[in-house]
Amino acid sequence: MAKYSTGSGGGGDDGDACELCGTESASLRKANVAGAELLVCSDCEPMSANRNKDEKKREQEGGTRDGERTNRKKRAAQNTAKLMDSNQPDTEWVEGAEYDEDSLPYLVSDYGDLATEARQDAGLTPAEVADELDIDEDDLLAVEEGRAVRADVSGTVIAKLEDRFGIELAE
Repeated sequence: MAKYSTGSGGGGDDGDACELCGTESASLRKANVAGAELLVCSDCEPMSANRNKDEKKREQEGGTRDGERTNRKKRAAQNTAKLMDSNQPDTEWVEGAEYDEDSLPYLVSDYGDLATEARQDAGLTPAEVADELDIDEDDLLAVEEGRAVRADVSGTVIAKLEDRFGIELAE
């Protein structure tokens, strides 16, 4: 018989299949699932409205039923905790750094092109500019490539580039 049947018989030729999931089983139980009387297997029986109170209490307290299931609330809490942990960003905080005081300002839309053009007009390589301004070359390249925000470039780097080349990168 098909899943979710409200018919009177079991599923297979000899009537030994769960009417909820279709699993073949020799030990089906009558259960009230969503108002329908069904023959269900032990796996589908927890969906029944007519389980006795002792079974429900034992499961809530962390016991198992038929040695197969663990406490659903505990599993749900564990899964939620894992999900929350996986959503935490991996950030490295440098002790003593003043992040609020050196935040990246709002940048003009073509800041990367402006920085690159200014450096090239001065006839300097990225390494030379990084050495001269005492900044990380990777930060300079991030600015020139237009990915300063993603690379977490500091506001100090932007200010040094603006001062050195007489350009405006921040709004």
